[in-house]
Amino acid sequence: MERRVVIVAILAVLGIGILIWGVKSNSEKELDLNVKQSSDIIPQEDLNANIDSAVQDLSQLDVLIESDGEDAFRSGVEFAQKLLDENKLIEAKNVYKKLIQNLSMHPEISDLEKKLWATNIKILFSPLGTDYSTIHEVKSGDTLVAIAKKYNTTVGLLKRSNGLISDLIRIGQRFKVVTAEVSAIVDKSQNLLILKINDEVIKVYPCSTGEFNITPLGKFRIVNKLIDPVWFKAGAIVPAGSPENILGTRWMGFDLEGYGIHGTTESQSIGKQVTAGCIRMYNGDVQELYDIMPVGAEVIIID
Repeated sequence: MERRVVIVAILAVLGIGILIWGVKSNSEKELDLNVKQSSDIIPQEDLNANIDSAVQDLSQLDVLIESDGEDAFRSGVEFAQKLLDENKLIEAKNVYKKLIQNLSMHPEISDLEKKLWATNIKILFSPLGTDYSTIHEVKSGDTLVAIAKKYNTTVGLLKRSNGLISDLIRIGQRFKVVTAEVSAIVDKSQNLLILKINDEVIKVYPCSTGEFNITPLGKFRIVNKLIDPVWFKAGAIVPAGSPENILGTRWMGFDLEGYGIHGTTESQSIGKQVTAGCIRMYNGDVQELYDIMPVGAEVIIID
């Protein structure tokens, strides 16, 4: 009888253990996946290593572009593409920069600049170490919001550059963190927004500015950010997602009330002076910029 009781008790304990394991919470599963994905993409070497150590010897390129001409341009472009295919993003970036510097009069130089900007964004959104990033190891009490605030960056950029699928993190995880100053210049005469990290141009976006040149000139700061903003229009409230909500999918407000950078429901207007004074962008572009520019980032508007 005692033996039977012991067996029953053991089975009961095992059953409870199996039940607990089986009802593991969704948040725990999400955390496990988040940690696994993060550890998969973070390289073992220190991401804060000097960027020069990651750059391939470009002597091949020097030979390719010793003289101007179509052959030099094509060979250089093929070389850069080969590096991209091998996922050597930093090396490809340096090839594009050198081509642009040495073959600046080529008629397809604008296409090359777009390739450089796309590569810059890939590097920014990857775990690759750069001269504007560092490594943060998660400690007790850390959250993505706290880490972003500490380094004056954004949760969106932390998640994109480290392949995180949620906000859940675990002690001991190591993250790439952008530590540089992020800013933008808006050129009203060309309807372009120029994204900069420190003094480097990372990407140039098309935008729209104010009708009759009414967008104000000067230096401004981003003071608030909203996802899927509601538009308050002359006493009416236009909800997010409405085709009449001209703010699109993101809002980044300036320290000048009523002005900011936002998306659009009128993509055909991009590149023109048509707004009530704000900076209007394609939704895809403004979502990308939203994740890069933190509150406090400087925006300079020039004519």
